[in-house]
Amino acid sequence: MLCFILSLLQALRAVSHHYPNIMLVCWEKVSTIVYGFLRVASPEVPTRPWRDLVGNTVGSMEEKVTTAAIKVLDECLRAISGFKGTEDLLDDKSLDYAFTSEYPRIKKISSAPSYGSESPTVTKDESEISHSGSKQWCEAMEKHMPLIIWHTSAMVRAASVTCFAGITSSVFFSVPKEKQDFIITSSINAALNDEAPSVRSAACRAIGVITCFPQISESAEILHKFVHAAEINTHDQLVSVRITASWALANVCDSLRHCINGFTSGRCSIDSKESSQLIALSTESALRLTKDGDKVKANAVRALGNLSRKQLPSNSFQSAFVEDTCWLERIVQAFLSCVTTGNVKVQWNVCHALSNLFLNETLKLQDMDWAPSVFSILLLLLRDSSNFKIRIQAAAALAVPATILDYGRSFSDVIQGVEHILEHLSSDQISTPSSFKYRIALEKQLTSTMLHVLSLASRTDHQPTRDFLVKKASFLEEWLKMLCSLLEETSSQPEADNNSTNSQKKEVISKAIRSLTDVYEGGNHHAIARRFDKLTNSMQ
Repeated sequence: MLCFILSLLQALRAVSHHYPNIMLVCWEKVSTIVYGFLRVASPEVPTRPWRDLVGNTVGSMEEKVTTAAIKVLDECLRAISGFKGTEDLLDDKSLDYAFTSEYPRIKKISSAPSYGSESPTVTKDESEISHSGSKQWCEAMEKHMPLIIWHTSAMVRAASVTCFAGITSSVFFSVPKEKQDFIITSSINAALNDEAPSVRSAACRAIGVITCFPQISESAEILHKFVHAAEINTHDQLVSVRITASWALANVCDSLRHCINGFTSGRCSIDSKESSQLIALSTESALRLTKDGDKVKANAVRALGNLSRKQLPSNSFQSAFVEDTCWLERIVQAFLSCVTTGNVKVQWNVCHALSNLFLNETLKLQDMDWAPSVFSILLLLLRDSSNFKIRIQAAAALAVPATILDYGRSFSDVIQGVEHILEHLSSDQISTPSSFKYRIALEKQLTSTMLHVLSLASRTDHQPTRDFLVKKASFLEEWLKMLCSLLEETSSQPEADNNSTNSQKKEVISKAIRSLTDVYEGGNHHAIARRFDKLTNSMQ
């Protein structure tokens, strides 16, 4: 009989997952069904602390039925809340160029929204979702959670805490403050005090989602607790816990970055000393985790990338690192080490972390001894990696430095390396049909990166670089002609959405052509310069 009930609950969960649009209508029935199972199966809430309730993770059939009922509740709440998933979060402004805005992001964005420079506009549909989701979440916290959050079974507790990882930002901030506090406190307590690894892992997952909600970064108190909870669990003996804890830590580091940024604008109450302590703890933890397995290492690299993107409080931060003032060098060395020892996901995250590092406006790249090594490794990955996603991200990172000064003595290597890969891209072998879309994305990113570095070329006084551009004038001319032709074709299409993007493309192409024209004029290659002048005139 229990096996039959378990099958029914699993089927109901599948319906919730595959038909989310109907779950709002079905909520009352689902809530009643789940409550019936929880009320019958749940013992009285014990007075003993979690550390005495380790329980049996494998679980009896009764526990499995109870857990299945909670998973139905979880799936239904996610459907009503408009939950979209929890892949690694990506704040990828480094890829927002005219030629790369058309292809979809490689990584799925979590329901916990990535931060942007502007506040997102709440649509009518999102407003309706948050209103309805608020009601259902409040009911679940008042009616269902008291029966399961302190359950004697670790399996049941883990399933209950997992529910918190399914709430969305709009719904979270639409429930009353005491309900928000309940979710945050329950997640932190489970991460710190529950001896069952599965429960701590579930709690870290919830922390990793909630910390990405924009308003959370404005609370220094919450971030301090989140950092502590995640960091403690990165020391766990079980790799499954360390993976989730490091994922949460990487997300918290992103919130820390925004918190520090908010401190300068008065939106966050964190002080310099407190932020320095949190950064020191997070950085040391992430550096340690770069020596762990690949799944942990990938998250550690992402955490370091998030921390290195913004200016850190200098004086107090250095005092926190009195034994090691070369924190930035340690981070970069960790990146370089992870590229050579890590798997595909680690390498991708290193490229993205370097993009973040380059976006640090206080960093003088040209003065850094490690900068040439960083540019070299990105060029190596762009040229030799068999993974298109890594090559795309490496090309994107190479386009981040804003001035020729930022590239330092590596500018010549970058412009020659990118040109060589672009010129020979057609000879790349595509092994699977699924790789074709990434090949297109790589071509677009290479186009964007090439145009960016070409636009800076007129500022170089490095003669070998100028000679190289003369040598490649014919290829560059034909390539730019092709871009102009494609731009003309899309400009003739009636869609209004193309106008803004085409204007951006036109400006980027024109800037690169003007820069090359200046290079050729400066080298007395007047005939070549006139050919590029014609290209400029054709775009008028």
